[in-house]
Amino acid sequence: MTVNSLPVRTDTPARTPAPKVPHGGRRMLLRVRAGRQHHAGPLAYVLLAVMAIVSIFPLYWTMVAASTDNTRVSQTPPPFLPGPNLFHNLARAWDEAAMGKAMINSLIVAGVIALSTVLFATLAGFAFAKLRFKGRNILLTLVIGTMMVPPQLGVVPLFMMMSELGWSQQLPAVIFPTLVSAVGVFFMRQYLAEALPDELVEAARVDGAHSLRIFWSIVLPVARPAMAVLFMITFVHAWNDFFWPFVVLDMTNPTVPVALTQLSAGYVRDQSLIMAGALLGTLPLLAMFIVFGRQIVSGIMAGAVKG
Repeated sequence: MTVNSLPVRTDTPARTPAPKVPHGGRRMLLRVRAGRQHHAGPLAYVLLAVMAIVSIFPLYWTMVAASTDNTRVSQTPPPFLPGPNLFHNLARAWDEAAMGKAMINSLIVAGVIALSTVLFATLAGFAFAKLRFKGRNILLTLVIGTMMVPPQLGVVPLFMMMSELGWSQQLPAVIFPTLVSAVGVFFMRQYLAEALPDELVEAARVDGAHSLRIFWSIVLPVARPAMAVLFMITFVHAWNDFFWPFVVLDMTNPTVPVALTQLSAGYVRDQSLIMAGALLGTLPLLAMFIVFGRQIVSGIMAGAVKG
């Protein structure tokens, strides 16, 4: 029996259905597409240039004012170009404000506070994020609640406590009340809750590792970017802190912000001298950012990606 039919081409490849992309693959594809670089337009460059000028101008004006004399700074319009007296004013501010001792004290205070805050905040953040114990949520609520209390309310009892301990006019009176901060604990808790997988902690538990071993071998490498950011923020805050060091210290053992008040103690304030002292107090922070700027920026970007 013969059936008449149209000729069929055998060289045409058969269509195959498109492979299904799993849900995780789609998410990865979206991430790859989101990570592609986009070219910025002229408006973006203009806005970035304006923001950079606004951010750099206060530092530039400080340098300009520190390089002239008091009469020139007070004129209208003020100078906008550096003068010839920069190093002379810096030397005067260094001698009159005892900036050498003040910078050493500020380096000790800010370094110890930053290191202790990073250590204790990372420990507490790991406990609140990954450990299960009774009262965890209540304790975390209490820690967050302390952020709502103005620190000025505790100045009088804290000063009395430091006097009873015999730490008045000494650096431990500035260091010990700020060894850890609630902001740092909350920051590390939020970072570790997202960046540290529960499976990694459970696998370490199965292998017999205790909590401190997990913290040292697993948590610290994962939390390194956030720790770098927290160290920078805490160091800058402790270096620039004025209120509590001014209350508990005197001019014989000052930090940099306290020492700068000596420059404005005269009947007629020398604005160029004050600006020179402020520039001296800013130089260590600029040097730290120049040395560790790449690590700090990479830590911020890693934290943003994790978030």
